[in-house]
Amino acid sequence: MKSLALLLLLAGMATAQENSGLVELVTREELRGFEPVGRVDIADGGFCTGALIAPDLVLTAGHCVLDRDGVPVAADRITFRAGLAYGTALVEAAVVRTIVDPAYRNLDPVPVEMIDLDVALLQLAEPIPSALISPFAVARPANGDEVSVVSYAEGREEALSWQRVCKVIGREERQIAVDCDVTHGSSGAPVLDRSGYRAKIVSIISAGGEWDGQTVSFGMELPEQVDRLKAALRSGKATSEAAAPADSGVGTGVTGMPGKPPKRITLGSGGSGGAKFLSP
Repeated sequence: MKSLALLLLLAGMATAQENSGLVELVTREELRGFEPVGRVDIADGGFCTGALIAPDLVLTAGHCVLDRDGVPVAADRITFRAGLAYGTALVEAAVVRTIVDPAYRNLDPVPVEMIDLDVALLQLAEPIPSALISPFAVARPANGDEVSVVSYAEGREEALSWQRVCKVIGREERQIAVDCDVTHGSSGAPVLDRSGYRAKIVSIISAGGEWDGQTVSFGMELPEQVDRLKAALRSGKATSEAAAPADSGVGTGVTGMPGKPPKRITLGSGGSGGAKFLSP
């Protein structure tokens, strides 16, 4: 069932144009420029896509870290794996705090106002050095109709896939509709404007489905919402916070909580493919 607001947005969409196909990113050279994008793994609970927007902050979708019953996913059950490709990540980082707008509710069908709020920040135990990975900037959507998406997804969870060109096919207030090739696991994937010298995140994938035979997904404008969540973290608020190990002897992380520094790592071959990709 679709909300009335989303139906109105769909009714006003432009016809999709021909898009580029998906390109798998595996080697260090192929990942160049997309190093900030990683898989957000939930222990025993699927995955989403996220992107580094500060040395210690990962941007993803709110519904990835909040259950339908409103219970937050424990921060220490979440791991960010930047540039993961077939078991090898550029960096693996533990999450110590999550923050989602307190007004956000993980609902189905999706009210359009929840898409606005479907944003989460994950604070890492230690910042990732910018010399290793330079975070993306967050910006407002441009007026053009071409964007780019980099994501993990069900059936292609072992490596990033890049769609160089897909189309903005609808806009309504603070929402944006795109026809990018995304599905389960793509929640939180950055929608990129690549018109400048370096790509900027202009939205993230929140909800999606099919409309008139084409794949459609929805995102939101980000700057104000991201700024509010950053301010909440600075003031000590959190949706979920990892417990500090009682016997930890390691250094202090960015939150003042003990945490291990991020590290390069080789992962096992397993992978869950079931992060929620909501149907509008």
